[in-house]
Amino acid sequence: MGGFNGNSPRNSPKASPRITFSPKNSPRASPRKTNTTLKQLLLDSRNMSNFLDSETEELLSLISYCSFTYTFTDPQESPSQQDLKRLKLIQLLSIIKTLIKPLDDQVLSPLFKMLSFNLFRPLPPPIHSVISILPDDDDLVSNPTPSWPHLQIVYDIFLRIVIRTSVESLRIYIDHSFLQNLLTLFQSEDQRERDNLKNVFHRIYSKLHFYRPFTRKAMHDVFLHYVFETDQRHPGIGELLEIWGTIINGFSVPLKEEHKLFLVRVLVPLHKPKGMQVYHRQLTYCVSQFVQKEPELGEVVIRGILKYWPVTNCQKEVLLIGELEELVETLDPQLYKELALPLCTKITKCLNSWNSQVAERALYVWNNEQFWKMASQAMEEVFPVLVEGMEKNLEGHWSKSVRQLTENVKGMLEAVAPFLYSKCLLQLEIQEAVERIEELRRNEIWEKIENAAKY
Repeated sequence: MGGFNGNSPRNSPKASPRITFSPKNSPRASPRKTNTTLKQLLLDSRNMSNFLDSETEELLSLISYCSFTYTFTDPQESPSQQDLKRLKLIQLLSIIKTLIKPLDDQVLSPLFKMLSFNLFRPLPPPIHSVISILPDDDDLVSNPTPSWPHLQIVYDIFLRIVIRTSVESLRIYIDHSFLQNLLTLFQSEDQRERDNLKNVFHRIYSKLHFYRPFTRKAMHDVFLHYVFETDQRHPGIGELLEIWGTIINGFSVPLKEEHKLFLVRVLVPLHKPKGMQVYHRQLTYCVSQFVQKEPELGEVVIRGILKYWPVTNCQKEVLLIGELEELVETLDPQLYKELALPLCTKITKCLNSWNSQVAERALYVWNNEQFWKMASQAMEEVFPVLVEGMEKNLEGHWSKSVRQLTENVKGMLEAVAPFLYSKCLLQLEIQEAVERIEELRRNEIWEKIENAAKY
């Protein structure tokens, strides 16, 4: 009955170790609670590592699957497999977009291989060996790529990688050979691919500063090969010039000699090819950027355009007349007197063209106040050429609208310098009389020769 009272031997200190103080129970020597915390941390760390490994494994699995390419032209290819790859690409893009930390080399290496497998492929030969003469006919310069449902996502992934990845990491996987392969893709017939490629290529140029000299040189070579070494069109010249437009816009003044040589040796000769009208808008922008930065370069450009003036391509003539008009507006006024005669001579020859579009466009130039200002700097040399051109149109041009426009320009010329116009008109009449006399003399000589031959 009393075995459970306080005086029982069972309740002695020896039988109650819970309250006995010993070194094992001291805080310093009893790490039970601390050991539990470390173990939990290790488990959490291991779980996190497993989570990251599973995410990496998923990425690698998707990359591996997407590295297999389809031609979209082989009837033996499975449409369902093609659709599955597209879904995998979308899933890969979604994961890359949501990643917080940048990708490491474990993923970047196979990822860039996957990009290369999909992008760097043999391109079909161009459909048209000679480009269309219509500058705005996009249907004739675009041939859809069958694999575009995949390529579009691949380009999105590529752009996202270039934006998110550090310069040091990109340098490992993007080298000179990689850049050359990208430039080759600008020959794609698909306008959508060239637009996406342009965005990626320009982003690489902006980010990887140490590759800029090589990239500019590589683009130079593409332009020069197109102008001087082939008669086939290059679909991507316009996109490459758009990239150059932003590059030129960033040039500091005064311009480096390297950049001036690019203008003289590359941009000006690009006015020569038959298909210039397709990329003329981008070319004009690049040239105008140079002239705006250093107006004295306008002389080199204008003389170069006159040198490469087309003989039978009326569409090119219309475009070049407009470009000359724009250049005059930004030209250094000190060059007006020197360039007035060659410019006005070419414009006069154009307004005498039997193609009404060329003639009308040349006549409209005289509505430009700046062009008038330039011509007035060399009035004595320019007026005889203009008067001869006006009278020639009024006498015999087949187009009624051209004759009417010529009347308007003639009225403007007479209002500016009536005495000079009358003087030039008199000289023209004297010159025509002399030519008629010379023609009569030649006819008489031939008649005598013919009569002598009869006997």
